[in-house]
Amino acid sequence: MYSPVAASSATSQDVLPNDNGDFVVTLDQVPRWIDAEHILENDNGDSPLSSPYFPDPLAFQSGTGNGAGGSVSRFPVDHEINSRLYLWRGDPWNLEVDAVVNSTNEALDEAHSSPGLHAAAGPGLAEECATLGGCRTGMAKVSNAYDLPARKVIHTVGPKYAVKYHTAAENALSHCYRSCLELLIENGLRSIAMGCIYTDAKNYPREPAAHVAIRTVRRFLEKQKDNVTAVVFCTTNTIDTEIYKRLLPLYFPRDKHEEEVALTKLPADVGDENGETTIDERKIRIKPLPKKKVSKPPREPVDLPVSDVGLVRRTSSYLDSFLDPAFMSLIKDPDERRLEQWEKTVQAQRSWTFANLLGFGDLGGPSLSAAEEYSLHSRYLSKAKSLNLSEIADMKIVYRGGVDSEGRPVMVVVGAHFLLRCLDLERFVHYVVKEFEPIIQKPYTIVYFHSAASLQVQPDLGWMKRLQQILGRKHQHNLHAIYILHPTLGLKVAVLALQMLVDSVVWKKVVYADRLLQLFRYVPREQLTIPDFVFQHDLEVNGGKGLIVDPRTKYVYHRP
Repeated sequence: MYSPVAASSATSQDVLPNDNGDFVVTLDQVPRWIDAEHILENDNGDSPLSSPYFPDPLAFQSGTGNGAGGSVSRFPVDHEINSRLYLWRGDPWNLEVDAVVNSTNEALDEAHSSPGLHAAAGPGLAEECATLGGCRTGMAKVSNAYDLPARKVIHTVGPKYAVKYHTAAENALSHCYRSCLELLIENGLRSIAMGCIYTDAKNYPREPAAHVAIRTVRRFLEKQKDNVTAVVFCTTNTIDTEIYKRLLPLYFPRDKHEEEVALTKLPADVGDENGETTIDERKIRIKPLPKKKVSKPPREPVDLPVSDVGLVRRTSSYLDSFLDPAFMSLIKDPDERRLEQWEKTVQAQRSWTFANLLGFGDLGGPSLSAAEEYSLHSRYLSKAKSLNLSEIADMKIVYRGGVDSEGRPVMVVVGAHFLLRCLDLERFVHYVVKEFEPIIQKPYTIVYFHSAASLQVQPDLGWMKRLQQILGRKHQHNLHAIYILHPTLGLKVAVLALQMLVDSVVWKKVVYADRLLQLFRYVPREQLTIPDFVFQHDLEVNGGKGLIVDPRTKYVYHRP
């Protein structure tokens, strides 16, 4: 189907596909970014593409840039990285690379894929996409390339854009590009061609999206340049081409002049080490402890023999000022520690004996200190990493979602999948610790589907208290909210008991949602993988009032 292009006819980006798209362009026929014409100038002309929410960074002085004098570039010249970058005007499908990127929807269907891809690849691509099980927003999946000159096609789902949730959209788009590059390396591939993942149908502004794409690729290449030989940005229209020509020198400067000019052109927020948008409210602030001034009574000087000066013992209060309290609790006298533990146990058993009478389980265990919780969490995490927990993962009780409306990662829990009779609770705890560990390091959200879960036997509150102790205080601090869908009266009573008997901080973060539409106010629909029975349960419980669910696409919309 394809035939190679003569090298003399493909020495510049002016070579475009013909009407049949039946030629192949190799990488050595595409000019590298370092060989392209320098286009970044010092003029500050206004861009016709600027947005009231995202001012054109080439048309204003950034608040963080103050010229070349005294400033350190966040994207210094790196010829090794620049040699791996290409800018190509044309469809990615004509390039002979290891992988090409397809911007599609969650169903991976042909109608919403990048124009021309399925026609060039042949019917086999659509047939394989139907077996991949869809793809969540911000994620990526890989398939064969069939009739394309590439070896693989990487499919990804770009986010919908709304000004109100632009931070979440930026991070989801950044994750699209990073997921594609990670899949490239995981599959032993080294070169990739990617078009503009953002689309007009999803209302994403072109220039802000280009900033996200370019800086994400730059940050990834800084870490993985030894594993990637080529990244080709492909544009199919003049507007995108001109945007990339203007923005590439900001993140991939080719000489010191471009690096110095970029200092005044880069936007204030250029993302974190992965290219994702940073939020000041979520940054960890570390301040020095205030110095305590302890007034000491005047003491008469005592003359000591020279031989005894080095033997003067420090008082315990002097040492305590230098030692961490958690560490001090570990080096106490063993008899004192055993006595304290015994007193805690007796007090807890006296206080919560009535919990067993109410059927809440054993809540009489002693409370743990911060050091003890940290030690407990570390032991479980270490063992979880050494175990094969695939049978727990296949049950789909706990799995990662996308992000909520404010960009926080989401962990999904399905109550009806919690089959207590055929589940090893200890292995399940290890799986939970392993899955939660990456996301509890920063603010996150839990979505719990209680739909039809009342039909299953659920663990008691004593087990819930133990699980919370194992997850540790970082989970307690960074948990933003627990959104519970389809709560029952029994569940609300259990949550009230958890607030009173287990933890008044965590369980007061519960937010109830009686129907799916209420849940979607907090977590967008496209960020969740929802089991089919949840839609059916929602219709049965709410009688379909104000809600219609397409059983094929699972699309939810208001009843007329």
